[in-house]
Amino acid sequence: MQDFKDQLNRIIHLKETPKRIISLVPSQTELLCDLGLEPYLVGVTKFCVHPHHVKTKTTVIGGTKQIHLDKIKALNPDIILCNKEENTKDIVESCEHVCSVHVSDIYNIDDSLELISQYGEIFNCMQNAFSIIKKIETELRSFNLFIKNKPSLKVAYFIWKNPWMVVGNHTFIDYLLDLNKLQNVYSNKERYPEIELTDSAVHNNVDVVMLSSEPFPFKETHKKELQELYPNATIILVDGEMFSWYGSRLTKAFAYFKTLRLNLQNNAL
Repeated sequence: MQDFKDQLNRIIHLKETPKRIISLVPSQTELLCDLGLEPYLVGVTKFCVHPHHVKTKTTVIGGTKQIHLDKIKALNPDIILCNKEENTKDIVESCEHVCSVHVSDIYNIDDSLELISQYGEIFNCMQNAFSIIKKIETELRSFNLFIKNKPSLKVAYFIWKNPWMVVGNHTFIDYLLDLNKLQNVYSNKERYPEIELTDSAVHNNVDVVMLSSEPFPFKETHKKELQELYPNATIILVDGEMFSWYGSRLTKAFAYFKTLRLNLQNNAL
């Protein structure tokens, strides 16, 4: 028997290295596969789209907010991997009646690296975990040098329509925006607030409006709708996975952020 802590400082008791894993978080599913653990994945959510084939080789046990507990029980898992934001407290508590549950809690890069390290220890794949961590740290150092002398831009980051919802503070996306020297004009609001598009004082002061690819799939047609409301802003579509997936996707995110900033520069911002 070995004890581990998750990111809520909960103690997890494991008799041996888990061989039957269920992941209830898309970005964590991708991380598991990049850690070489795909053969041990027995269950994922319908939103686990990376790698693209993972849903065809495992059992889909529902979404991130609604699960089929009977399917989970039938898979006889050794461990279930959750996230404080993605999954509800009820889901975590229900899963705890099945087997050990690890809950992640991510607000910044340090939290992300800690999660990767924890998985390395729990699943006995520290060499692969260390490799991913080093890659992220190298990419981050390079990006920090790149962004150092770039001007700060005011940004609104939209995640939903009807109702309109944006990213506020105490979120991983807000943290990454700040890292990109993108000042979130809605950082005075908590988490993911609904907003009314009536505040012209805010609208006129926005340099960039970002329309995320997830969870709402914003398209080119939505840009025109917001351009009238944010007359001085450049409206762009952004890859939501790069701004919100906190696992091994971070090995690719900083190159994406560099390209994004260069494209904004070319628009003379």
